[in-house]
Amino acid sequence: MSATESDAGMSADYVRIFDTTLRDGEQSPGCTMNVEEKVAIAQQLERLNVDIIEAGFAASSPGDFESVRRIAEALTNPTILSLSRTRDEDVDAALRAVERSKRPGIHIFIATSDIHMKYKLNMTREDVLDAATVAVRRAKQHLDYIEFSCEDASRSDWSFMAKVCSEVIRAGARIINLPDTTGHAIPSEYGEMFDYMRAHVEGAEKVIWSAHCHNDLGLAVANSLAAISHGARQVECTLNGIGERAGNTSMEEVVMALKTRRDLMKVDSRVNTRQIYPASRLLAQIIGQPVPANKPIVGDNAFAHEAGIHQDGVLKNKLTYEIMRPEDIGIPSNKLVLGKHSGRHAFVNRLRELGIDPATIDVQKAFAAFKELCDKKKVVYDDDILALANEERRTADAFEIVDLEVGSSSGTEPRARVSLRIEGQTHTAEATGDGMVDACYKAIYRIVGLTPALERYAVKAITGGTDALGEVSCMLRENGMTVAGQGAHSDIVMASALALVNALNRLKARRSSLETRPLGGP
Repeated sequence: MSATESDAGMSADYVRIFDTTLRDGEQSPGCTMNVEEKVAIAQQLERLNVDIIEAGFAASSPGDFESVRRIAEALTNPTILSLSRTRDEDVDAALRAVERSKRPGIHIFIATSDIHMKYKLNMTREDVLDAATVAVRRAKQHLDYIEFSCEDASRSDWSFMAKVCSEVIRAGARIINLPDTTGHAIPSEYGEMFDYMRAHVEGAEKVIWSAHCHNDLGLAVANSLAAISHGARQVECTLNGIGERAGNTSMEEVVMALKTRRDLMKVDSRVNTRQIYPASRLLAQIIGQPVPANKPIVGDNAFAHEAGIHQDGVLKNKLTYEIMRPEDIGIPSNKLVLGKHSGRHAFVNRLRELGIDPATIDVQKAFAAFKELCDKKKVVYDDDILALANEERRTADAFEIVDLEVGSSSGTEPRARVSLRIEGQTHTAEATGDGMVDACYKAIYRIVGLTPALERYAVKAITGGTDALGEVSCMLRENGMTVAGQGAHSDIVMASALALVNALNRLKARRSSLETRPLGGP
């Protein structure tokens, strides 16, 4: 991108969407993703037309570095960033990770609040100012797209923060981010902070001001909208609002608030909103964490009407109780999309319509699974196809189910016999338990030699009917590590086994990588 194109893009009056699902979002307990899964999410974010993707924290681990590198190489349109502390080794790792991107960038941060400087960094204000400017100058030698964040900005001294921002702008920063790192701010004070900084920072008119909010008080979206009203033109957010603690600003909520209330906000994003629902469902299936039914925009109840007076009004005119159309966010109609006589070509086309790149899955296996499901079900829905595609996206797993046999009757204890393939060898174990799922899980634990705590187990039917494809999600914890797993199958016991094995594969991958990720950041 030329300097002229870059400057024009920087000055255009729209809200840039900076997606940090793959960095800040992944720090949410149980939301760890492998490289292939991150690439799949990044490709969907590109279909969403987000402006910037924070692909990871390259210096934190070899796995994160590889994820950032792969995403940087795979995508064309978004700017690809790596997060970086002000340390030389962090900056250098981030620069190496994005060097093959068509639009590379770096996101440098350091805390500016007194509590963080004293207790976390053990640094003086002068130390922080020096570290920030040196890091930005170092990055500026290699690329132009530099974002700088004052971590814990909402609890920082505004005059000191203005000095830091003035210096990093002079050193080459082009985006200044003022994060509400702890979710401490309320909209009025957060907006006022942007007014103060834009008035007191030297060179404020040369940069884009960015908001990064956490949801500890349930105000992340409100604070982000307040920042926009006070001059911010970038919002940092995540799909489904995932993130540390109570999560980050929900991307879909901010985008649809701007679109729906453009009369008040006077500015919009460039997101392709019809890709919101596929993106939300893809993330939920990959991380094994269902979207809450009452989640705004993408929850199952977001466009549902139970009360009779609401139903009557909607039947007469949808605008009585619906401020958005389901199709505007890409919600598929709940109808038969394909049947047992559908061919492979039609199946592949439907995958693309649902936001799935056929190159990211084993299409032949997915199509075979689809045909098998058609024989079992009267109706196959879009969500069924999404679930099948996610099952086929998984590769290079350490544990793989070969066979599952369960039995139960009113007079005998439930039992299970499970066979797993591990490193090319098939291992079998039997167990009894308090129900067939419990027996199945005990047999699997015997084979793999792991006994993590099962912290969550949830079952839901992906669509209606007794023949529905069942989706199971579970969460495991071992030695402070939390992982989630997801499985889908027409047999709920098999879905449960798939979910557990998926979680165990994630747990094994995390254990073997010996990650020492420095959690934190804006």
